[in-house]
Amino acid sequence: MNKRKIDETDRRILTILQESGRVSNADIARKIGMAPSAVLERVRKLERKGVLKGYEAIVDPKAVGQSLTAFIFVHVNEGVGVTGTGARLAKVPGVIEVHYCAGKDSYLIKVRCEDTDGLARMLGKIGRIESVRDTNSTIVLNTIKESRAIPLEAEEGGDD
Repeated sequence: MNKRKIDETDRRILTILQESGRVSNADIARKIGMAPSAVLERVRKLERKGVLKGYEAIVDPKAVGQSLTAFIFVHVNEGVGVTGTGARLAKVPGVIEVHYCAGKDSYLIKVRCEDTDGLARMLGKIGRIESVRDTNSTIVLNTIKESRAIPLEAEEGGDD
């Protein structure tokens, strides 16, 4: 397994960037007690190594008319390890995550759309992919936590 080693300083920089990707190098430097130029060099190194993959804006789905979230298990007719269907699923508008899985269903996808009619249209598009055998959908009623942040600090405390 290829584990990428990062030191405590890199861990602190990544934690700050995950909280706010728009934070300046000067602000990071102040928070961790380094020169802004040193922070910039570390950030560039993390980008070159592929540890820091990019920056993105977080848009409120409801504010743009995408209030329905659903998870869909997709069972396909393709060999083990073949992920061509996943690439096609990723191109369907509204599909925001595609995960290739072990088990009965080959993929778990996360989708956003305006309402159940939009979900029905999306399922129709997914069903037209030749290798898709069937789907099983779960509609989200309320999101308690949603994050792309990777936990980098050691957990403290018990099993709360």
